Amino acid sequence: MVQYASPPLDLSFAALSDATRRGIIDQLGRGDASITSLADKFRMTLTGMKKHVQVLERAGLVVTQKVGRVRTCKLGKRGLTAEAEWIEAHRKLFEARFDALDEIIGELKQEENDGSAG
Repeated sequence: MVQYASPPLDLSFAALSDATRRGIIDQLGRGDASITSLADKFRMTLTGMKKHVQVLERAGLVVTQKVGRVRTCKLGKRGLTAEAEWIEAHRKLFEARFDALDEIIGELKQEENDGSAG
């Protein structure tokens, strides 16, 4: 089987496939936060939140820093440029396919109208 996927994209899309992790990204977009405060906000255990943060870290979407006993999370610097470009390229592909389908349907309707008029 041929594999076309890019590992960084795979990690990003896997990380973003979970609603809690998307919520964490949204929350960190408003400001840095400790894992404890994120766990409280999302009403989950510290262990559960740490697992979510680790997935986001592996994808490069979040970075953490430990100062004393507090681990602070913030958005990673790489952003989502590659992911946005991939989505945009595929959006254009789908759009072109749907436009072609619309054209075929229009031609079939025109033929149907021409045939019933005669």
